[in-house]
Formats: sequence, C-alpha cells, structure tokens
Amino acid sequence: MGQIFQLCGLSGAGKTTLANAVQRHLEEEGFKVMIIDGDVYRQSHCKDLGFSKADRLENIARLGNIADQVSNKYDFILIAAINPFEEGRRKLSEQFNAPVIWLKCELGILIERDTKGLYKKALLPDYHPDKIINLTGINDTFEEPSHPALLLHTDQLNEQESLHLLATFIKSGV
Repeated sequence: MGQIFQLCGLSGAGKTTLANAVQRHLEEEGFKVMIIDGDVYRQSHCKDLGFSKADRLENIARLGNIADQVSNKYDFILIAAINPFEEGRRKLSEQFNAPVIWLKCELGILIERDTKGLYKKALLPDYHPDKIINLTGINDTFEEPSHPALLLHTDQLNEQESLHLLATFIKSGV
C-alpha cells in the first residue's frame, strides 16, 4: 500500500516542480511514484467544481480518493495542490494517513515567479475586466497549516535543497 503525501502551498510555491523532481529522483532509486497535480485534475476529474470553499474541499476530497484508489500500485502518491483549508488537509490526513508538506514562499517571490500571470491579474484594480477575484493568498483564503509534517521554505531553499529534504522525508517511513 503506497503512502499518500499532501504538498500544499500558494500558486508558484513550487508544488508541481518539486513533485516532478522528487518523482524522478525516487524512480531512479526504484520506487514507483504517482503525482496527482491539482491543476491537471481541475481540468478533468474536477472540472465541474468552482472555487467556493465547499468546491475546494470537494476538489481535495476527490484527489484523496483518486490517490487511495491507486495506492496499491505505487510506493508513494504525491497530491500537489494548493489545498487552502485546514479542514481539507486534516480530513486527508485522518482518512489516508497523508502527511502535510507545506511549501511556504513569501508573496513577493511568488509575484516574481508568476509564470501564469495570476498574481498580476489578482492585483488589478477592482473595476478591471481581467481581474481575478478568487486567487488564493491574495483575495481568497489560504489557512496556513497548523502542524505540517514538513515545512519547506521554497523562497529560501533552492530546488536541490528542497528535493533532498523532501526525498529524505518521504523515504523516512520506508
């Protein structure tokens, strides 16, 4: 039975980048790793959901169920999603023994890394037609994890340092 991990953090914190890097690293060591990327699954299994609190919690619940359904085929399953609510993280932790890994990054760095242009649009004046009104961490809620199993300051660590810390943490339960 594979271990499920929750990688959470704001857009641009490095969830997908780090999940992909650790997947390559662990697969080179012979482990089977699956990534459930919140952005990807939002376009398929969760495309019927919006961005209300209830929809965001349902999104995370679905990702957890997908992870559980495939857990017998993988050593590790990494859910890489913003996962903004403590309630959603707690439920996955309780239901699937899925530790929370918080990728924390200061807002100024996130804005610099803004490859999708989301922060730029969220910071537009309220009257602007392109304004994003529900960007987590700007004009929508992100509850900081109260007790993450691992905290990675991705604004202070480079990708290799983050990769090393995450891979060591993941393998610590093996």
